[in-house]
Amino acid sequence: MAFGRSRKVEESPVQPVGWMDAWEFVIGTEQRPAAGGQKDAAHGPRAFRVPSGGGMHRVSAPCAFFPPGAQSSTSTPGDLRLFEDPEGQQLLCYVTAPEDRNGERYFQVHDADGRVIGSIRTAAALRRALKPEWYIEHPGRPAIVSCHEWAKGGAKGIVQRGTGKFLTSVVQGVADLDAEGGDHSSPQRPLEWRADDELVMSSQGHCSFLLRAGWIDRRLVFAYALVRNG
Repeated sequence: MAFGRSRKVEESPVQPVGWMDAWEFVIGTEQRPAAGGQKDAAHGPRAFRVPSGGGMHRVSAPCAFFPPGAQSSTSTPGDLRLFEDPEGQQLLCYVTAPEDRNGERYFQVHDADGRVIGSIRTAAALRRALKPEWYIEHPGRPAIVSCHEWAKGGAKGIVQRGTGKFLTSVVQGVADLDAEGGDHSSPQRPLEWRADDELVMSSQGHCSFLLRAGWIDRRLVFAYALVRNG
């Protein structure tokens, strides 16, 4: 027996959990952190993962998988699909190419049978200075809106609170950032999502989500993340 040499601890794969019951999830491949006898973190397929436990007992169980082979930081361009299994045999949902409607872009979200279950929409670049950036359209509910404190009240509120110079600088800043593929919020700045006055969800960096309302269809949140990261 060799002394002073650590043994690699073999860990079994983390089993998937039900996506309908997920309240908190992140996008990633890590299923267990480096802890105890495990020198390196254990990784699995790229997926939406539900964290649980803490410290050396923390695990991140997958609940929705990206297409097989999509292990990079972004999915294959245009391949906005998710699966219930890592092999990509059981389709969960998918997002179709955007449609332009009155200065807004709509991404329709479909279930595995092709039925439309909701949509993701965003304002055109210049309009984002006057209204929230992203909306999740959930059937039977008010639109779920990404909230920026300074944008509340729309164009009228901004005019009342500021000057034409302020508005011009905001519009120009949004246009410049959009041209670079970004937006006017920091990628790591937490966002609140509200339906009217109800807090529905919090998100951070387009890859981390915490649900506050049980009625939201998780697939619509997954679809928003697909659009932002795809």
